[in-house]
Amino acid sequence: MVENVQRLAAFSKGPTGGNPAGVWLGEHMPQPAQMQRLAAQIGHSETVFAVPSKGAWRTRYFAPEKEIAFCGHATIALGHALSKHTGKQRFILELNDATISVAVERVNGETIVVLQSPQTWADDVPGDELAAGLELFGLKSSDLHETLRPAVGGAGERHYLYLPLRDRQKLAAMSYDFDLGQQLMRQWEWVTVDLFVPEHEQLFHARVAFAGGGVVEDPATGAAAAGLAEVLRFQAWPHGGQFQVHQGDDMGMPSRLTVNLSDQAQSSVSVSGMVREL
Repeated sequence: MVENVQRLAAFSKGPTGGNPAGVWLGEHMPQPAQMQRLAAQIGHSETVFAVPSKGAWRTRYFAPEKEIAFCGHATIALGHALSKHTGKQRFILELNDATISVAVERVNGETIVVLQSPQTWADDVPGDELAAGLELFGLKSSDLHETLRPAVGGAGERHYLYLPLRDRQKLAAMSYDFDLGQQLMRQWEWVTVDLFVPEHEQLFHARVAFAGGGVVEDPATGAAAAGLAEVLRFQAWPHGGQFQVHQGDDMGMPSRLTVNLSDQAQSSVSVSGMVREL
């Protein structure tokens, strides 16, 4: 099976950076145990498996330690692989609990892959959950942003903790105990913890911890960016219909994500970026 896997970096900054993903295309979906073993063997934060299904593509995502309901960067990588495989530009993806789409477009002379997310959601974070998140990263309430509030949110069934910080250097110094991170992410059902700092209203710098999936940090997280869109809408942040996330810079894997959104609460958003082959 490993011979069928393409390795692609999604949300790359041109020819550098991005988040590596495995992409497996076939005629019949392997057994879950096979997919889990292959994802662990490949070792990327996610590997996506897709097979044709009545005009769509049945799609499943596996991190090294568990199945994931929806993964943004693997979807972007899958869109690139499907376009090369079929010669088409738009694809319907049937996930475990949602139906989404991914498309390949030419924008200003560049090839961009765009996913349309599942429905988004956001809410204020309960106090005990927030306290656990702050303690994990050695943060204090005074480290939090003066306007944006901590939140929980996501796209589809995924559950993220969002911690907005006020200082870019504090973000650059992010560290945490991996074993404790795994424990807390499973306890609170966080898929990831997203620490971010706004540079201005439409640009955010982010670092995303993913211990629950067996990975210390994700260099680009499209699903978390989609959830962040709902956090901004929920808090009436002046996003102007589009924002960018710069992620991965502090780990030497610069990644660039663009999110387009309306003002309609809990509606799907688009997340786009470039792809490079590894």
